[in-house]
Amino acid sequence: MQTIRLLGALCVSALISVVATPAQGEMFRAGRLLCSSSPRIGLLVGSTQSLRCVFYRRGSSQRYIYAGRIRRVGLDLGVTGSGVLSWAVFAKNSRIGPGTMRGSYVGASGNVALGPGFGANVLIGGSRRSVVLQPLSTERAIGVNLAATVTHLTLGERGRR
Repeated sequence: MQTIRLLGALCVSALISVVATPAQGEMFRAGRLLCSSSPRIGLLVGSTQSLRCVFYRRGSSQRYIYAGRIRRVGLDLGVTGSGVLSWAVFAKNSRIGPGTMRGSYVGASGNVALGPGFGANVLIGGSRRSVVLQPLSTERAIGVNLAATVTHLTLGERGRR
């Protein structure tokens, strides 16, 4: 039980440090990133999921497709089906083009599911740290799961739609 509390405290402190990090200049709302995830099996110390993501550029009909992988390390117990993650995307300028979202994002995640489930992810990074995924994303999945983890998301360009 103390291990669970320790992991929870570590995730909360990581979450606070990411949210409390001062912005390096003004950020603009560039659009939305919507990701479909594969089913996940939490293996106590972590899990891995494949993602198919689409970036919807704000004020435009342009869409950019990315392939991704999300890895979680920490307390992750249970099984969930395919799910959906959604982030608002902020950037240092409004010039988001193909491949701009490419890169690595790190932060903290928490998920709870007993039937329908919800989660929150705090991730920063991207191409030269010029892109920030909104401080809290929403995640929906169906299953039985409890997770408090450090999270690493990688996105690679897949094309334009």
